[in-house]
Amino acid sequence: MPISHRHIARIVALQTLFELEFAANSPESILERTIETKALTGEAAAFAAGLVNGVLANRQLLDDTIRRFAPTFPVDQLFAMDRTILRLALYEILIAKTAPPKVVVNEAVELAKEFGADTSPKFINGVLGSVITDIHRSAQ
Repeated sequence: MPISHRHIARIVALQTLFELEFAANSPESILERTIETKALTGEAAAFAAGLVNGVLANRQLLDDTIRRFAPTFPVDQLFAMDRTILRLALYEILIAKTAPPKVVVNEAVELAKEFGADTSPKFINGVLGSVITDIHRSAQ
C-alpha cells in the first residue's frame, strides 16, 4: 500500500477516534462514514479499521503509557486531538508495529501540524521520542 494511502488511513482513524471522544455513535458507523468520505478502499480501509479497533481495544494501556511519559499532563485534561494522536501513534509503535517507530512519530507530528494546536507537534514529538528512547534502552 503506497505511503499516501497509509497517511489518509491514519487521518480516517484519527478523525474516527476523535469523533468518538464526543459522540455516542458506534465506532463502526463513524468509521464507515469517514472511510466513505475519504474514498478509502481495500487495504487502506482495512488499515484504518485496524487502527481504530486496536486503539479502542488497548485504550487503557495507551493511556497508562501517556501517563508514564507525560506525567505533568493528566490524560483526561489533554487537548482531545493531542490525546487521540498519541493513542494512535502509541498503538502503532507498541502493539501493531506496522511501520518503523520513526515513521510513526513523523506521521504523528504531521497529523499534529494539520489537526492540532500550535504546541501540539512539539508535545507529540517529545512524548513519542521519550517512549522510543525507553524502548531502545530496555532492549539493551
